[in-house]
Amino acid sequence: MEETRQAWLFVTPVHAGFPSPADDYKENKLDLNELVIRHPEATFYVRVSGDSMRQAGIDAGDILVVDRSMMAAHNAIVVAMLDGEFTIKRFVQRGEQLYLVPENPQYAPIKIEGEMEFQVWGVVTYCIKHLV
Repeated sequence: MEETRQAWLFVTPVHAGFPSPADDYKENKLDLNELVIRHPEATFYVRVSGDSMRQAGIDAGDILVVDRSMMAAHNAIVVAMLDGEFTIKRFVQRGEQLYLVPENPQYAPIKIEGEMEFQVWGVVTYCIKHLV
């Protein structure tokens, strides 16, 4: 049986300004898996490398929550398999044409052509930031 770990969730949002004592506002325990996973059998965590999604707030070292049961919609951030390699990009559909679009101007969008091996592996639902 998998062990569940929980941490306290404060009811009152914490402002990013002057600190205030918040111990009196502890309400419930929070299980991050419960918060970020909707479909447990189809959800995976993926560690990010590279900087192609920097302007979407996704940086190297971050951990993405990826749901394989979700269909990719226009503008979703996805983990895709492209010619045998995984990549994280924004899924863009213009008419019948599909693109994988990076969120960094140093990289060009990828137009999905008929001869390419392409599959959306899953939809990114959360990004857990690596700050230290």
